[in-house]
Amino acid sequence: MNISFFFRKPSPTFHSIEEQFFMMQKELPELIKYENKFAKYQSKGLFKRIFITIQAAFNQGDINHITGDIHFVALFLKKKKTILTVHDIGSVLNKPGIKGKILRFFWFTMPFKRVKYITVISEFTKKEILQTFKVNPDKIVVIPDCVSPQISFSDYEFNTKQPNILQIGTKQNKNLECIISAIKDTPCKLTILGKLSEKQTALLEKNTIRFENQFNLDYPGVLDLYKKADMLVFASTYEGFGVPVLEAQATGRPVITSNISPMKEVAGEGALLVDPYSIDDIRNGIQQIISDPELRQSLIRKGRENLKNYSAKAVAEKYYELYKKTL
Repeated sequence: MNISFFFRKPSPTFHSIEEQFFMMQKELPELIKYENKFAKYQSKGLFKRIFITIQAAFNQGDINHITGDIHFVALFLKKKKTILTVHDIGSVLNKPGIKGKILRFFWFTMPFKRVKYITVISEFTKKEILQTFKVNPDKIVVIPDCVSPQISFSDYEFNTKQPNILQIGTKQNKNLECIISAIKDTPCKLTILGKLSEKQTALLEKNTIRFENQFNLDYPGVLDLYKKADMLVFASTYEGFGVPVLEAQATGRPVITSNISPMKEVAGEGALLVDPYSIDDIRNGIQQIISDPELRQSLIRKGRENLKNYSAKAVAEKYYELYKKTL
C-alpha cells in the first residue's frame, strides 16, 4: 500500500497540520509505504494554485491523502483513491461576497464531490459541514488530532504572585482582546504565541500588562513555552479542534478553555471551562486557578488521563482502518 500525502508549502509560521501527520505516520504499520509531497508554491494566486494541482496529479499513489489547506488539488486526483482531511470550515463561514463564494466552491463544494472520504478532527466540524454543504454523512469520518510524543510531563512550582499565562494565537477567534481585559488588574505575565498587530500591542500597553510575544518558532520552541508557563488560557471563540489544550495537559499545566464545542469535548474533565464571551467569567476562572492549589492538581491529573484518547498510535490505527477501507 503506497500513500501519497499532499501538504501545503512548508512555512515557519504555520506547521500544526504537518506536525500532526508526521506524528501519525510514525505509528503506521510497516507494510504501509508513504511519500510526503509538498507544494512547490504557497497557495496564493490562480497560476500557482493551478501548478500545485498539476504537481499533485503527477504524484499520485495507491491512496492520495490531502492533509489540509490545499483542498483544491482533489480536482485532479482519482476520486476513488482520494481522502481529504478538513480541519475546520471557518474560512467559509467568515468570508462574505464573491470571494467567499469562490472559496466555498473550490476549497469545499467541489473537493467534497471529488474524494471518496472526508476526515474531520471533531464531531463539531462534521456537524458544521453537514449544516453548510450537501454531503453524505457516511462519507465523513471523525479522526481526532493527536498529542505529540515529543511532549514530556514537566514538574514545576506554580507562581502564585505573578503567574505566567500562555496564550496561543492572535487571530480574532483566539479572543486575545477579551483575555487582556480579563487580566488587566491581575499581577501576571502574558506570553503570546503569534504575531501581534499594532492594535493588540497598543491594547496591552494601555492596560499596562507585562507580556512577551513569540512567533516563527519551531515546534521544540513552542513546547518550551508550555514548560515555562504556569497555566494555559485558551478561551477561543472558534476552533476545529483545540490541540493547545492537549499540549498543555501533556506538559502538566492547568488549562482554562471555552465551554463550547469542540474545546469542551477535547478537554474532557481536564480543564476549567469558561464562557469565552464573558470577560468576568474568564477573569474568575484565572483567579480560581491562581488561588486554589487543589483545583490545579485535579485539573493536571485529569488532563493526563484525558490524553489516552489522543495518542499518535490510536489516531494512526483509525487512519489505517480507513486506508484499508479505501482500497
